[in-house]
Amino acid sequence: MNEYLQVHPANPDARVIRQAARVLVEGGVIVYPTDSTYALGCHIGDKAALERIRRIRQLDKNHNFTLVCSDLSSLASYALVSNSAYRILKAYTPGPYTFILKATPEVPRRLLHPKRKTIGLRVPDNEVAQQILATLGEPIMSTSLILPGESEQLMDPYEMRLKIGKLVDLIIDGGACGLEPTTMIDLVEGAPTVVRIGKGDPEPFL
Repeated sequence: MNEYLQVHPANPDARVIRQAARVLVEGGVIVYPTDSTYALGCHIGDKAALERIRRIRQLDKNHNFTLVCSDLSSLASYALVSNSAYRILKAYTPGPYTFILKATPEVPRRLLHPKRKTIGLRVPDNEVAQQILATLGEPIMSTSLILPGESEQLMDPYEMRLKIGKLVDLIIDGGACGLEPTTMIDLVEGAPTVVRIGKGDPEPFL
């Protein structure tokens, strides 16, 4: 059954948070708010849920998926991080940045860029997302909620309900998010390279 649940953005109902975590564990796809845009998310190990997200977004095999994490504590499990890269991550998380890093063997191959073997990692500064991550106890495999043929992300949860309500298992309405995606920083080669300019200030990396 597809559900649409509203929560307070700063003090979300614990029952809704638990339900979101349960949907993820059971192989569902959710829509949830972040500190940039709304995102589509699923369990990191669920191949079928990932393929559903690919179909919703019409993504090709070169898309770089993002692991949304609660903090940097589990970073070494998913990415190869130099000391300089770690200092950057520590300084700019949580926040509206996605960092591209070399993935470790722990990351399922289907989540990686097929040629570069990289993964996006980010720590959102959003209470709803943080509470889902804390309850789940592991990262959420995510991508921004922008539909095929559209130039901007969906920001109104009610519009999401009308357009993709039947394609996902749960939409969490945590109020309107912005239209800007995260600023994307590539740290694979050590020195940071700005791949995409979004909500996060790119100036420190230019």
